[in-house]
Amino acid sequence: MKLQSPQFQALFTPGLRSVAELFEKKNYELRIAGGAVRDLLSGMTPQDIDFATTATPAEMKEMFTSAGVRLINNKGEKHGTITARLHEQNFEITTLRIDVVTDGRHAEVEFTTDWEKDAERRDLTINSMFLGLDGMLYDFFNGYEDLKNKKIRFVGKASERIQEDYLRILRYFRFYGRIAEKPGDHEPTTLQAIKENAKGLAGISGERIWVELKKILIGNHVNHLVRLMYELDIAQYIGLPLDGNLEEFDRVTKNIQNLCPKPMTVLTSLFKVKDDVTNLDLRLKISKEEKNLGLFLVKHRQELTKAAGPEPLRPYQDFIMDSREANTNSKIYELLKYQGEEHLLKEMQEWTVPSFPVSGHDLRKMGVSSGKEIGAALQQLREEWKKSGYHMDKEELLSCLKKL
Repeated sequence: MKLQSPQFQALFTPGLRSVAELFEKKNYELRIAGGAVRDLLSGMTPQDIDFATTATPAEMKEMFTSAGVRLINNKGEKHGTITARLHEQNFEITTLRIDVVTDGRHAEVEFTTDWEKDAERRDLTINSMFLGLDGMLYDFFNGYEDLKNKKIRFVGKASERIQEDYLRILRYFRFYGRIAEKPGDHEPTTLQAIKENAKGLAGISGERIWVELKKILIGNHVNHLVRLMYELDIAQYIGLPLDGNLEEFDRVTKNIQNLCPKPMTVLTSLFKVKDDVTNLDLRLKISKEEKNLGLFLVKHRQELTKAAGPEPLRPYQDFIMDSREANTNSKIYELLKYQGEEHLLKEMQEWTVPSFPVSGHDLRKMGVSSGKEIGAALQQLREEWKKSGYHMDKEELLSCLKKL
């Protein structure tokens, strides 16, 4: 088939036209590869576009240098990737490859001109397609059929693809959450291959696992996929607690669906105690902000809840006003999401933290001179201000001071 969608046509910037012209002059084949093809066939505009070519890195370097094109970021060169910059746009172009040696994390590669051989080493059928710049689709493993049917399948034998890079187990889950229409639509042989190879995830770096896990947590079918991780013995190798609170996870994931939670907010519902957050951090090297959010939610999810009566937000507002920590507002927003309080979340996001209207200077003008007395008076006035729901103004507070 030939693709001629508006999203495809929009790719042809002056930069891409110049790149295509250079490759054509040298008779090197150039095609769009992987995820960008999947997105275009789904009617989406791809965020990143990777290109594949029959030209070797040395041939590309010579071609671009002769044409006066700037090359940037040479880190990918040993894996066959050259990045060229034309018309204020970067183009990442990789030579077709065959994996010669794999250790479950990295691969030693050999360059090829065989498009099918390159497709064969990719993880999932929906990621193994190429698209010519004329719109022609090259699909060696029925990826387009799988995409239309919303099926997630490994290229060839699942166990072989997984053993080339064990992170592909989590990539399978991520794309299942992104593409599949309903939970539980897996091929039994795929699940068996995942279970047999789950231990391989123990050798994958925490940072790589966390990148994939975060995307799973904010994708579709997260409830089903995390339960599957426990059933297939994956959880223990990726930092999740052995006795994760799956009932709480079920409840929270239903509450939180339309509230755009942070991945850590979703994941914390699995945790029973603070040590679960600490253990996750030891395995996955999460950021300080993510760790603090997890600890905050575990500590406050039960005790910090809405008030009965006309001011349900007061406990949250008081917590923010009393807090000395940075980012308290955003933590409270995540707590409200966790608790499924959609309406209170909207109100809270519209609430502006008020400024305390009285200063030490105001008290000096009233004759309070010692620093100790000023500190004590300000504290008393803050308490009165808090009782008023932060509504009392300067005059009301200062008149209150006279009574005190």
